[in-house]
Amino acid sequence: MYNIKKIAYWSPSLVDIATNKAVINSAYSLLKYSYQFEPFIINFFGEFQKFESDISEKKIKLVNYYSKNFLTFLPKHGRIKSRISFIIIFLFSFLPLKNFLKKNNPEFLIIHLITSLPLFLLILFDFKTKFILRISGMPKLGIFRKFLWKIALKKIYKVTCPTINTLNYIKSLNIVDSEKLNLLYDPVIELKKIKKFNIDSIELFKVPTFQYCLAVGSLTTQKNFLFLCESFSKIIIKYPKLKLIIDGEGEDKNKILSLIKKKNLQNNIILIGHVYNIYHYMRNAKFFILSSLWEDPGFVLLEAAISRTLIVSSDCDSGPKELIKDNLNGLIYSSNSSVNLVQKLEYAILIRNEEKRKMILNNLRQSKKFTLFYHYRELIKILF
Repeated sequence: MYNIKKIAYWSPSLVDIATNKAVINSAYSLLKYSYQFEPFIINFFGEFQKFESDISEKKIKLVNYYSKNFLTFLPKHGRIKSRISFIIIFLFSFLPLKNFLKKNNPEFLIIHLITSLPLFLLILFDFKTKFILRISGMPKLGIFRKFLWKIALKKIYKVTCPTINTLNYIKSLNIVDSEKLNLLYDPVIELKKIKKFNIDSIELFKVPTFQYCLAVGSLTTQKNFLFLCESFSKIIIKYPKLKLIIDGEGEDKNKILSLIKKKNLQNNIILIGHVYNIYHYMRNAKFFILSSLWEDPGFVLLEAAISRTLIVSSDCDSGPKELIKDNLNGLIYSSNSSVNLVQKLEYAILIRNEEKRKMILNNLRQSKKFTLFYHYRELIKILF
């Protein structure tokens, strides 16, 4: 008879981001490969509502608190507005989360986003629950966060990092015992689901008759799409039939549309909004472009890898440097260098099929460590 261990996931978010999928897949990996765990996701403000069918299908328990409509009233974009929303979430969640932990006593609480609240609770109260801080991206340590971490991480059970670069950075801060630090790759690749997406795509998606490259991500400063559009305007001077499709929504949308109009790029750059099933676009793209200023590690790179799509990526901080090696499993350009990006784009356009296949196969091999099973295997070691 197994001693079932409850594991709660805390990951409130204002917008749809890749971390949400990682949380769902992490919980699912525990159910899929073991009978020892009862994972559940805390859905305070309806942040996981849009994934409800997927969560239900995977038989993951969802603990609901406030109405899903609450989230629609919170400002989501802009530094000041989003900070106001974080404060509101903090205040409205303080007592509910405290009472939840006291009443249910989960064995572990894995905290992904808006981590200040559970860390603050960890400082103020004693819980039977072991807290695990999951760092979801290269952290920016302001005065408040650094002070909070210095105190809270003395009581933390473990800290997990998604990339080696982030792990080394956290070590260099000397604010948590190195024995508590662990490398844990995100469970991005769910082969069964990708296979289903690809089958569904056959009927639902008509392949464009034109050649296109693809970029995916929130339309924010981080993704650097304004720079990408500027650079793309230069490559189409020589290759006027090539088009760029950008998938995503965000606060920079109007700026990007304004640039497209100013540069008269309406026939070459197409914004399609956020598409739930992106794999059909990935699979049929001539190549995928990641123009980000930072990533950790960059989920879309892994989605492109499993879609067998050639990758052109910036050498931005953290993930991409670890995932993509120039001319081995993709093409790397110097971040924010338009000249270098245009050179790599032309290389990707003219690349020989044999060389392209080799890079794609190399990329497939290294992406295995981002599967559900690999994540489960490493997570179990961290829990015990």
